[in-house]
Amino acid sequence: MIQYAIAVNLLAFFAMGLDKYKARRHRFRIAEQTLWLLAWVGGAFGAMMGMYTFRHKTRHRRFRYGLPLLAAAELIVYWQWIE
Repeated sequence: MIQYAIAVNLLAFFAMGLDKYKARRHRFRIAEQTLWLLAWVGGAFGAMMGMYTFRHKTRHRRFRYGLPLLAAAELIVYWQWIE
């Protein structure tokens, strides 16, 4: 479970960075639906860190408020899973 959590959070983090990179170069982007899917399958903390690190999607209310709430919920689930 820990390896899965690390992998999906790293994937979500780098997906945010890649989407920001593509946005700056006016290239084909990663769909918001894909970013949310990565967050919902356990990568919310990584997506949130990517959002703030790369300053990407910070103006979108769904991301600005939704990712921290989802990350908090996932941390609780991870905490319960470890115990």
